[in-house]
Amino acid sequence: MDNNKLDLSVAVITYNEEERLEATLKSISDIASEIIIIDSFSTDNTLGIAKKYNAKIYQETWKGFTEQKNSLTEKCSCGYILYLDADEVINNELKNEIINAINNPKEEGYYIRRKTHYLGKLLNYAWQKDERLRLVKKSANPLWKGELVHEELFIEGNISHLKGYIIHYSYKDIKDHFTKTINYAYLSAKSYYIKGKKAPYSKILLSPFFSFFKFYILKKGFLDGFAGFIAASSASIYVFLKYAFLWEMNKFNKERK
Repeated sequence: MDNNKLDLSVAVITYNEEERLEATLKSISDIASEIIIIDSFSTDNTLGIAKKYNAKIYQETWKGFTEQKNSLTEKCSCGYILYLDADEVINNELKNEIINAINNPKEEGYYIRRKTHYLGKLLNYAWQKDERLRLVKKSANPLWKGELVHEELFIEGNISHLKGYIIHYSYKDIKDHFTKTINYAYLSAKSYYIKGKKAPYSKILLSPFFSFFKFYILKKGFLDGFAGFIAASSASIYVFLKYAFLWEMNKFNKERK
């Protein structure tokens, strides 16, 4: 371990992330003793960027978010692990809090907020409250659980909250956003289908409207301007497609490949 850096492993999974990975690694390279990357055989310059930051790189076939992230945990050798996605950057306030949390340990884990940078601006209301358990002691036995989507991290011990936030560069543009929305909706439907859930017409017809109202009005997405409107609309479309896909799967008694 570098004595000038924290007892911290940063853990990232990648696949063709050459456009966004460098900002992620640059934001933590001055404090992390090691960077662990599991790559699913990228075909772009992802590995070249990772090597630039002296990351320890492992290539594994894609096993799903849960298994891939648990594989990350096994490879981390430091006392603390910070899990980041390849499109996330920590701000300076969060960096200072991470330094303090590790140098003055009080808890086994910390929730960290995320704010999405979308259509040229940082959104303060859309997709909020978005808070994830990301900084943990390895001795707290971190374990990712989940199905096809929406994986979640669990540990043994006390958990607190950090005030800084991760900046999430999730979508390159509207096309990328809605392409991912369709994919996530399909994976969610597939997860429901496996569990034997149904998609009544009431869900297909009403849930999209409730979703839009929740994100745009109740969560004040309108204060983020047009970007907030697009975000709320995508949430509505996501819900509609999730139940439409589920209806299709049940109707024809099979999942599409």
